[in-house]
Amino acid sequence: MRDLVSGPRRFVELQRTLPGISTEQLRSRLNRMVADGLLTRQRYREVPPRVDYELTERARDLVPVLGALARWGYEWSWTEPRRNEAIDIGAIFRLAPGLLTLPRSLRGTVELTVADRSKDRETKQYTVIVKRGDVTLEERAEPEADAQVAGSERAWIDALVPDGVTSGLEIRGDARLATAILEGLTPASTRATAVA
Repeated sequence: MRDLVSGPRRFVELQRTLPGISTEQLRSRLNRMVADGLLTRQRYREVPPRVDYELTERARDLVPVLGALARWGYEWSWTEPRRNEAIDIGAIFRLAPGLLTLPRSLRGTVELTVADRSKDRETKQYTVIVKRGDVTLEERAEPEADAQVAGSERAWIDALVPDGVTSGLEIRGDARLATAILEGLTPASTRATAVA
């Protein structure tokens, strides 16, 4: 579900975001979620065949629950990544709609960029859209965003770990909006919110 929060995805895209899952296991889980009314499946008459999966309204109601599980993970099980461990910063960003609790007065767009300097991986961009405190996420660039936050994968890891530091991230534009997003995604603010 986490990987569909930002919008519909094709089967092959889901395979890419879920390394280690077998084709049959993924197909079985997706079929079960469709049967349970959590996903819709759209088949297109193309060659090669294409199938898109998308969250239903019923599933979207679970996004805050996913956010709560992420907060729990931040609090109780977050550790420094092991050497050579594959990290998907986008997995955290995809939970932004469930993680972020923002004031209704806040609105705007923030482009989050994870720059990867290795040749085999690409730079990834995410757009967080805030309207009256509600948050949506799209996996795309937004050159006209009110704020941009960019950094390497390592800089994002350093920012998102407990007691993290954001000094490795470059922030441009509306600093208040960018800071609200960053604070909402980091474990330190999660702990402070949980205690309050």
